[in-house]
Amino acid sequence: MNALSEESVAALIGWYDTHKRALPWREEVTPYRVWVSEIMLQQTRVEAAKGYFLRWADRFPTLISLAEASEEEVLKAWEGLGYYSRARNLHKAAKIVAEEYGGELPDSFDLLVKLPGIGVYTAGAILSIAFGTGEPAVDGNVLRVVSRLTADPFDITKNEVRASVASRLRPLMPAGRTSDFTQALFELGALICLPNTIPKCEECPMRAFCQGYRSGHPQDYPVKASKPEKRVVEMTVFVLSMDDKYAVRKRPAAGLLANLFELPNREGFLSEKEVSSLYKGEVTALPDAEHVFTHLIWRMKGYFVRLSAPPAEELIFASPRELEQGYPLPSAFSHYKKYCR
Repeated sequence: MNALSEESVAALIGWYDTHKRALPWREEVTPYRVWVSEIMLQQTRVEAAKGYFLRWADRFPTLISLAEASEEEVLKAWEGLGYYSRARNLHKAAKIVAEEYGGELPDSFDLLVKLPGIGVYTAGAILSIAFGTGEPAVDGNVLRVVSRLTADPFDITKNEVRASVASRLRPLMPAGRTSDFTQALFELGALICLPNTIPKCEECPMRAFCQGYRSGHPQDYPVKASKPEKRVVEMTVFVLSMDDKYAVRKRPAAGLLANLFELPNREGFLSEKEVSSLYKGEVTALPDAEHVFTHLIWRMKGYFVRLSAPPAEELIFASPRELEQGYPLPSAFSHYKKYCR
């Protein structure tokens, strides 16, 4: 049996009709909601994204409402999801669409990929799921499924491989069901054809068509290039308290976590004595913490300082309520933000 054929596609969609998960972005399918969900799901697990999506849809129910919001409102709604450039690009693109396309995302691949943050994959997802056009959306799940189905050990990090897989899927996309086909591939990769473990082949609707299954070693597909080792940065984070308010400051406009607020910090591990020389007040050591970025690891030592005099540096002091409502702190500081109460 042909791994990629009308028969295998029919089997996949039949399985999806029965087994698809109830997800908030599937309840009311619009180009805007598909776009937001796809951007959220980059670098974020589905379970983590669901609550954020519901809150986002409540706060910014339409593209126009997103375009009219301030950047700080947008970043606050994104707080904790990480990779904040995703939120900034959503905001920038919404403004462009509001100004140039009357608040409606265009149904053109060429126009979509010109918008900030929308690449080939996201454009394909918007077009196939929301507009019903025959443009594939090829992400890591889809690459893994196709690699195993065809027993092709291609390198999924290469752009030419993604383009090749898209060209193989394009003629198979069933008219009237492109949305279901695209999402069925995502679902199969998320629930059955799992990464970094033995896939659940006995439950797979495409097992009869799968050359990887026939080989007896489906987990050997696809090939993944080894990732470079992450750089480690040691830093000291300060929870500075004065008059029941807590200190934050804004990060630079460029670079990691640009324009977000942060707890005061210094690179390197400082001793309690060194902290006492920086700030006047009662110093208490907090537990160590670690935050992992894509290419970087922060290893953090923390101190709570109940200030007896204002610090020399320029800082913003905010109440816990103000911190929650107006100052988006990235999740990298969540280990210490909980002491601001």
